[in-house]
Amino acid sequence: MELLKVTSIQSPNADFFCRLLTRYISEHLEMPARFVDDIPWPERERLLDAGEIHVGWICGLPYVWKADQAQPVIELLAAPVMRHPRYQNRPIYFSDVVVHRESEFKAFADLRGASWAYNEPHSQSGYNITRFHLAGLDPPGPMGPTRHYFGRVVQAGSHLKALQLVLERRVDAAAIDSTVLELELESRPEIGAQLRVVQVLGPSPIPPWVVSKWVPLGIREALRSTLLHMHADPAGQTILARGQTQRFVQVEDRDYDPIRHMARVAQAVRL
Repeated sequence: MELLKVTSIQSPNADFFCRLLTRYISEHLEMPARFVDDIPWPERERLLDAGEIHVGWICGLPYVWKADQAQPVIELLAAPVMRHPRYQNRPIYFSDVVVHRESEFKAFADLRGASWAYNEPHSQSGYNITRFHLAGLDPPGPMGPTRHYFGRVVQAGSHLKALQLVLERRVDAAAIDSTVLELELESRPEIGAQLRVVQVLGPSPIPPWVVSKWVPLGIREALRSTLLHMHADPAGQTILARGQTQRFVQVEDRDYDPIRHMARVAQAVRL
């Protein structure tokens, strides 16, 4: 391969980490590599599916959609284990339901009829798991969902935009990927005083790194090995720490079965 193309379909506040990771991969594989972040995320995903982008960090929900196709075009490389103790040394993450600190909302139950923002409908942490949670609160009837839980629902376009809507009190609440929120609080510590977490949803299997099956097998194996052994290298440790990551671990397709289950339960639920 003349050039390895890497991308992220995750929150852009982690792009700096992905650039560092791309450089690390390039050096260890002795192969030119480029992080693709100059096109919209739907186009990045399309190019990943087409094999024109070779490596991607994607949400677990679209991963299972792609993996369940008759002829999958991607395969798992590895998944991150985050450093914070809440992740229990496992490749999992959560959805933190946040409200403005000055709001009257104290628990998720208080949000019935309130305004809600979500990032986009292909998201496990911002959309799918919320509907799964609602299925336990308001089980759909035999004819499907009968009412909306929230009074107004806004598709913000990203976790960071949904978070900003809460900060500006333009919506009452949103479910934010816990790793996204933690990175944002690290770079903008002042917003911590403006937010409260009223519910933690999850855990969910964490978004995996995947590779196109168009990539030669030897390179796929070298990529996987590079990620899995990164924590044992001082330079790798430094990069991982920048991304609040402890290490990468091997994951199997069955590890994402919880997302498949949540999606089946959630499909009949309205926000």
